[in-house]
Amino acid sequence: MSLNVGILSIQGDVQENLLSTKSAIDELGLDVKVSEVKTPNEISQLDGLIIPGGESTTIGQLSLVNGSLKILKEKIENGMPVLGICAGMIMLSKTADDRVIGKTDQPLLDILDIKLERNSFGRQKESFEADVSMDLIGIPKFNGVFIRAPSVSDVGSGVEILSKFNERIVAVKKGNVIGTAFHPELTVDTSLHKYFVNLVNSSKK
Repeated sequence: MSLNVGILSIQGDVQENLLSTKSAIDELGLDVKVSEVKTPNEISQLDGLIIPGGESTTIGQLSLVNGSLKILKEKIENGMPVLGICAGMIMLSKTADDRVIGKTDQPLLDILDIKLERNSFGRQKESFEADVSMDLIGIPKFNGVFIRAPSVSDVGSGVEILSKFNERIVAVKKGNVIGTAFHPELTVDTSLHKYFVNLVNSSKK
């Protein structure tokens, strides 16, 4: 049985995630189809989804307009694994405040009970790379690429902290849902994408 993994292709690092996921699938030798998805119909057929980094407000607004936000929430609540990257993690959260402008009125999926600060490490020019560890999921060292990255200031019940950088939480996990502040698709290391593909695989068994 072939698995179906989608990259939400409304805006952001879609191609990079497509390539990273394909590399991960090849390395794992699994039968997985990966494609760009946008419509509620496409999302309804998925076994796993990656919400890429980009502009979270845009992604949220456009998902709301085409009706995919509702089906997304249903699928995730029914156990579909999701990897939310940067803006994707913001979309999965309950609340998101901007470090500069405070509370933002953007559509959120309300899946992860986390307090989140957008642009936590500064704006575009303050982008940087740093080694982070995600020991909880068997990734001791990973090159984190931070671009206008958010951070998590607080986690609610059932949310595990996967990684911290400079005392700030930069990766979390709750069940089959993973959120990272950094961009795993912008590094050659596919270990996080491999972990996610395996998660999708085991959730279907």
